[in-house]
Amino acid sequence: MTRGRIRARLRLSHLYTFACTRPEATEEGPHSIEGPGYSRLVHCNQPLMHKKKPFKYRSNYISTTKYNFFTFLPKALYEQFHRVANLYFLAAAIVSVTPLSPFSAVSMIAPLVFVVGLSMAKEALEDWRRFMQDIKVNSRKVKFHKGEGVFDYKSWKKLQVGDVVKVEKDQFFPADLLLLSSSYEDGICYVETMNLDGETNLKVKRALEVTLPLDEDASFKNFTGKIKCEDPNPSLYTFIGNFEYDHEVYALDPSQILLRDSKLRNTAFVYGVVIFTGHDSKVMQNATKSPSKRSRIERKMDYIIYVLFSLLLVISLVSSIGFAVKTKFDMPDWWYLQPQNTDDYYDPRKPVLSGVTHLITALMLYGYLIPISLYVSIEVVKVLQATFINQDIQMYDEETGNPAQARTSNLNEELGQVDTILSDKTGTLTCNQMDFLKCSIAGTAYGMSSSEVELAAAQQMASDLEDQDVERSTDFRQKGKQQEIELETVVIPKDEMVHKSPIKGFSFEDSRVMEGNWLNEPNADVIMLFFRILAICHTAVPELNEETGNYKYESESPDEAAFLVAAREFGFEFCKRTQSSVFVRERYSASGKTIDREFKLLNMLEFTSKRKRMTVIVRDEDGQILVLCKGADSIIFDRLSKNGRLYEEDTTRHLNEYGEAGLRTLALAYKRLGEFEYSAWNNEFQEAKTTIGADRDLMLENIAEMMEKDLILVGATAVEDKLQKGVPQCIDKLAQAGLKIWVLTGDKVETAINIGYACSLLRQGMKQICITEISSDAKEVVKENILLQITNASQMIKLERDPHAAFALIIDGKTLAYALEDDVKQQFLVLAVQCAPVICCRVSPKQKALVTRLVKEGTGKTTLAIGDGANDVGMIKEADIGVGISGVEGCNGQ
Repeated sequence: MTRGRIRARLRLSHLYTFACTRPEATEEGPHSIEGPGYSRLVHCNQPLMHKKKPFKYRSNYISTTKYNFFTFLPKALYEQFHRVANLYFLAAAIVSVTPLSPFSAVSMIAPLVFVVGLSMAKEALEDWRRFMQDIKVNSRKVKFHKGEGVFDYKSWKKLQVGDVVKVEKDQFFPADLLLLSSSYEDGICYVETMNLDGETNLKVKRALEVTLPLDEDASFKNFTGKIKCEDPNPSLYTFIGNFEYDHEVYALDPSQILLRDSKLRNTAFVYGVVIFTGHDSKVMQNATKSPSKRSRIERKMDYIIYVLFSLLLVISLVSSIGFAVKTKFDMPDWWYLQPQNTDDYYDPRKPVLSGVTHLITALMLYGYLIPISLYVSIEVVKVLQATFINQDIQMYDEETGNPAQARTSNLNEELGQVDTILSDKTGTLTCNQMDFLKCSIAGTAYGMSSSEVELAAAQQMASDLEDQDVERSTDFRQKGKQQEIELETVVIPKDEMVHKSPIKGFSFEDSRVMEGNWLNEPNADVIMLFFRILAICHTAVPELNEETGNYKYESESPDEAAFLVAAREFGFEFCKRTQSSVFVRERYSASGKTIDREFKLLNMLEFTSKRKRMTVIVRDEDGQILVLCKGADSIIFDRLSKNGRLYEEDTTRHLNEYGEAGLRTLALAYKRLGEFEYSAWNNEFQEAKTTIGADRDLMLENIAEMMEKDLILVGATAVEDKLQKGVPQCIDKLAQAGLKIWVLTGDKVETAINIGYACSLLRQGMKQICITEISSDAKEVVKENILLQITNASQMIKLERDPHAAFALIIDGKTLAYALEDDVKQQFLVLAVQCAPVICCRVSPKQKALVTRLVKEGTGKTTLAIGDGANDVGMIKEADIGVGISGVEGCNGQ
């Protein structure tokens, strides 16, 4: 390895030629950075410059605790005396030192000190755990440039703005850094941002070309530069700044910024300059203070205390009035009390004052009506519950070695009050680990394996029919243990039962296309093109495992990695990427030899959530220019030419079948270009790339649209996202407990329904209510029709005579947009709460949040939201209790 370089020598600056969200910083001029919000100046490799004003920035020490040594006592006391009962006993303790008290001061003060002290001790213990976690993070070590080209280790908390650091593979970034170079020749690196946005796929970051020579420790001996950029802010996905280096100024964008708490993956090392430290870093800017949370039980207890105090006040008033009357009229006749020598408390001439003082005494005397020990009991139970959760062996994850961790015990009982669960699907109910299972090529379906969703759905349907057909269900259960279920809708070949592929990411079984048998198929040329698209149309980088001789693919998404594994198993192995070429090793050909083919990579139009497609333009060995495209079927079908729809009908039917089987699908298409046609388009494309201004992205999109049209359909892929272990059993038990479950997903209706069966969310015999929009240009007509459907469905449920009948509501995103409008949402909610499960398909992140808000505010009951990605943050924030799997950004304090 020369100069620390990894074998994969590539320049992704040539590959990332278009992306709506990735501007080409190296081709644009510097930003105009002036005014408020853009005052940060960083002297690279000169950290001592920042110890003086106005450059005195925060240290890299972070604290997530609720208290510190000085604030614990006042803040904790303030927390404790938020409780109504504590306030009452505090007042009683104060009065107990006066002659009005019927008890000794100790008998009133001691219980109060014990109760408040115990609660404060619990708070201190939980905050101490946060403190110890902070110490662990602050004490992590990272390499930094100490001078003269020498790097040494320093703890995170001692890092300063301007330090040059070297972060190695699988380490977390200690602060927000400007990427200078990496072990790859082109200065790219792979970053896992799971702790920031919950996404498991890797992101590609790339350094400016001017800093690529800074690839060794010694090269930083005389390195200096200046960064002028935005001030600290919580926006994870934006960054504006300029980098002044070697008398030139270069524009910076988010693709050069490495954020704290993200991890370096599949890259040996990177060098970076510290820009934001500690609480100035973007992840800490997003973090909220540890909140002071009070559960519903505590709030209910306060209400009960108010009632008890009112009763206590009434009793005391009656007693004090009686005492005032006795004092005025009867006490002068009680010679043994010597009223002529009495004090003001028992003076017959001042009965009102006597009554008031007696009221205070009575409030203390009858004060045992308010149970001070109730709070103590609840605090003890909460602490024990948190301990049991931490020690629960069934909540221990053997794969990662992580036990459950109850960071606070304040909301334990809230989990028992949950009425509605709103859950995402991908990564929550499923694993977000893709397996290539089926495909459709030239109108022919390939792949005989059944998905887990099909198997689980069949198992659920069979168990629901158990009472009707005992013999059939008994046979079913025996087969179900080995997942060899054979029903009318799920048929698995015998050879598949015997052989299960051990290849990760590839569960495909079909002898017609395996082992080169595709050469004997009627459309062998189309099949070959299909496999080549899988092997070429991507952004992945191969990494050779020298022990096994196999390639591991580092990709930005699990789908892409599954496609490459599938292409390899079909005989089209992606084995190398250079600055401008992709190499594919084809094992099966007409000659029967293995051939390494080179495809010149001319342009790449990236996949984004907005475009929903990806395109590469390549030149093959024969000089032919090909446009290879993969994307959502609805997007691809809209861009087919008249002559490119030969397989559209059959492919559409297969896509519907794959959707019903719970599979994720993409369509593949291509077209051939002439030299003149490509040259004319590329000139426009290059001109748009070099444009500086607000219209740049729009121009690029329009030019990409010009290329991505008149395509010829090749086929479609179907990959499986397997269900999480134990999901069906968990949902089944939650449903039996009476919890309502809503699944909010971006999948098709057919896919969501089948996953509903697989998860035990839907059951055989459950009546499904599908709310859909009609085809009409008039929005009012559509809205009225949807309202009519909701009304009719509600009426049908009311007229249902079977007391055990269950209903399921299914609605898609377009229809949901109307259902969430102000004049419809209440009727929609009334219908939804009468249904056992609710499945919302094709929903956007904003709709997830709106649905959660509607359920929480409309029902007034406790809601629990579960998600694993940035798309779920809004939903999690809206819910009473939010669970962010994998550390979803924005879920602090949920």
